[in-house]
Amino acid sequence: MSEITFTVFKGDKSGAPKKATTTKPQELTGDKVLVKVTASGLCGTDLHYRTEDMVLGHEGVGVVEATGPGCTYLKKGDRIGWGYEHDSCGHCEQCLSGAETYCPERAMYYYADRDQGSFASHAIWREAFLFKIPDELSDEDAAPLQCGGATVFNALHAYKTLQTETVGIMGVGGLGHLAILFAAKMGCRVVVLSGTESKKDEAMRLGAHEFIATKDKDELKVSRPLNRLLVTTSAQPNWDLLTPILAPGATVHPLTIAGGKFEIPYMPLVASAITIQGSVVAPRYIHQRMLEFAALHKIKPVVQTFPMTEAGIQEAMEKLEKGQIHFRAVLKPE
Repeated sequence: MSEITFTVFKGDKSGAPKKATTTKPQELTGDKVLVKVTASGLCGTDLHYRTEDMVLGHEGVGVVEATGPGCTYLKKGDRIGWGYEHDSCGHCEQCLSGAETYCPERAMYYYADRDQGSFASHAIWREAFLFKIPDELSDEDAAPLQCGGATVFNALHAYKTLQTETVGIMGVGGLGHLAILFAAKMGCRVVVLSGTESKKDEAMRLGAHEFIATKDKDELKVSRPLNRLLVTTSAQPNWDLLTPILAPGATVHPLTIAGGKFEIPYMPLVASAITIQGSVVAPRYIHQRMLEFAALHKIKPVVQTFPMTEAGIQEAMEKLEKGQIHFRAVLKPE
């Protein structure tokens, strides 16, 4: 049986990415699709796995090069994207109700398909988990939306955010700046919370209506209580400072990956009927809506591009780790 070999970039014990190859059967079965990668976002999650023996990257954009016999809507030349989830069982309650990201047999980045990712020349994925990229979005714009965009849009869309809500966004970084863009275009009043005033001007340009610096504050004052708070910072915030500005019935969305425990003052949680809502990336129907919404409203991430080489990936990762990326890194094949 003939095979296809393509370039990949894997994690390594040293923490530096290593160029390698992955080999797959050339004959595509079922709804498998061969994709040539044209861009990949670099997500904070990739830093967690940089020492693992696995292919890195999960914010992929590319062009269809070949399709299997079970494919029904993608064709050669189509621009597509993919994100954190690659497959699910298709028959459990979660899959049948449009919540396949919580399928007990979900195939997610790191946990499955460790021999391929978006830091690569090619990849082979199921058509069912690929998304057509609207013409209005460039490859560089679309790549960070496949995970970062899908994460913040899902928190807003899946949990019924209203245009009349005041939405707080904590942190102005890779996730936070996307949350500002989406919430503002949804018609919400957007209040941004950040440590210092250094990102105020940019937050306002992105669509924020109000900006609050939190460092060294004993009390925060907002024009309106927050109906919803998206936490996009890597460290847990000071909940004693934040709970007083939450409206009764507010929902808090922790969106970053962190270890340890989630702790919040008990009485404000109970007395104000606050909901803590966990979530992951968007299920497919919301992911596709996110791409169409971004295209319609001309939502474009703020990106820095790097070459998809060992040196380029290493530089991008080091800058992301030091907080020197403005705001998302995108890798482009040479």
